[in-house]
Amino acid sequence: MGGLGWRTHCWRQARARLLPTLPVEVVRLRVRRAAELGLDYRTYAGIRASTGHDLVAFLFSSNALRMMGPSPRLPQGRKAKLAALSAQTHGLASRPLSPEEMARLAPVLSATHPAPDHLGTFAQARASLRAALGPLAGDTVLLVGDHALEAEWCAAGRLAGYLSADRFFPA
Repeated sequence: MGGLGWRTHCWRQARARLLPTLPVEVVRLRVRRAAELGLDYRTYAGIRASTGHDLVAFLFSSNALRMMGPSPRLPQGRKAKLAALSAQTHGLASRPLSPEEMARLAPVLSATHPAPDHLGTFAQARASLRAALGPLAGDTVLLVGDHALEAEWCAAGRLAGYLSADRFFPA
């Protein structure tokens, strides 16, 4: 009775009893909300289950928006997806791109802010993200990034989660 199969069975049974069965209407509403946010249902449901809150905003790093190099620009496909979102969209401009330049190049963003320094301390990243979020609760904001160091900003800002740019903007 102490084998892996038995433990797996017990774990599945306990998990099934723990998770509520949602009415079909609620599932339909959440599928629609996931589509409005440009997310697949599985990702949206996971974030919603882990935070207990709906997403109200996104933070996009300049790397995720492909706004880098000597002449940065926002690719048309990414611009169209941002314009279709039914949530606030904030940009985090990594140097040498300034928040003002990012706002000029991507007017579809609700606001732009300086990104935390990639090599800065945890406290510096937390302060930078809190300034960017303003009155928004961190666990209602999803970070979309394109660099491993950006994923660490989720813990600093107590954000709802991190999603890679490749998953949010599929080719």
